[in-house]
Amino acid sequence: MKYRLNTKNGDELSALGFGCLRFPKDHKESEQLILQAIEMGVNYFDTAYIYRGSERTLGKILADNNKRGEVKIATKILPALIKGRDDLDKYFNKQLERLHSDYVDYYFIHVMTDTAIWERLVGLGIVEWIETKKREGKIKNIGFSYHGGRDEFIKICDVYPWEFCMIYYNYLDEFNEAGKHGLEYAASKGMPVMIMGPLKGGILSNKLPKASLDVFEQADVKRTPSDWALRWVLNHPQVTCVLSGMSSLEMLEGNAAIASEMESGSLDTSELTIIHEAREALMRTLKVPCTGCNYCMPCPRGVDIPACLTCYNETALSGRKIATREYIKQTALKADPTFASKCNKCRKCEKECPQGIKIGDELERAAKELEPFWFKPVMAVTRRFMRF
Repeated sequence: MKYRLNTKNGDELSALGFGCLRFPKDHKESEQLILQAIEMGVNYFDTAYIYRGSERTLGKILADNNKRGEVKIATKILPALIKGRDDLDKYFNKQLERLHSDYVDYYFIHVMTDTAIWERLVGLGIVEWIETKKREGKIKNIGFSYHGGRDEFIKICDVYPWEFCMIYYNYLDEFNEAGKHGLEYAASKGMPVMIMGPLKGGILSNKLPKASLDVFEQADVKRTPSDWALRWVLNHPQVTCVLSGMSSLEMLEGNAAIASEMESGSLDTSELTIIHEAREALMRTLKVPCTGCNYCMPCPRGVDIPACLTCYNETALSGRKIATREYIKQTALKADPTFASKCNKCRKCEKECPQGIKIGDELERAAKELEPFWFKPVMAVTRRFMRF
């Protein structure tokens, strides 16, 4: 297993991290998987309070096998759960109990989408709380996970001296969400960057169109689609750890083999060209040829145009249900919503689009697809719950 240095604290983290959202239902299978991962050199395990049963399963297996000291545990708290200062201790203590541990190595503020979320938590005393937990040794590192547009990511990076972050990143979404710009910005501040979604929920491993598969099959180097996708992410020197939600030994062994040989910067020009061509073939199956370049921004009406079009494209890749869920994360869970339906077709953005996209028309279609009749009433209730 290759390791990448966290320059902030000297931790050597496995290039492959274990995403713990979907453990096998059978406890023994989960135990075998976790122990095998540790044996292969995986030392970073990522879970969350809201991952059903995950913290408890991970904590018990590590404790039963005396492995807690061999790994770094990352877990998360959802800001919406925190209504007052007491909730910070309430949920954190519950997490420690589940994890059979008296400390957390990497603690995330989960699904940060807007600086307003952080400002509300600051008002509840979270900065003082973090400082106390760090003095007590109960939190080793504090960071955030992110879903949203590029500009908001930069702002969140700058509101607090974070010690790490996690973003969604893969070769199809190179310029979506925080994107390459956000990756490089976080790294420039010395922040380790953990990556989620390297295979885009399986799309880049087993749901590619024939045109993309043909590109990989015709390459001189023979690799599976998931192999190409993981190598592309690991090729970035700014990436510290790539998470994979592995639910079988076959998946673990395949991913560990890649992470055991892949060095950053080791893909040559011909290999990068192959991935680019496969991406272009995949892009041709989407509804809108948006590359996430951000030239259309800012929108006078406050629409996050790249995010809206990305989620609209997601309907073709993952289906409407998953796309709508991503749309909610990226446009609704922030102080000022950035819905597609806010567009008034001023067409200013279209003059800047290098792809010549009729953005106003596409945003209208996106709103019809992603904002059904229940959307705005439900979002209003959700936003009150989130304390916006």
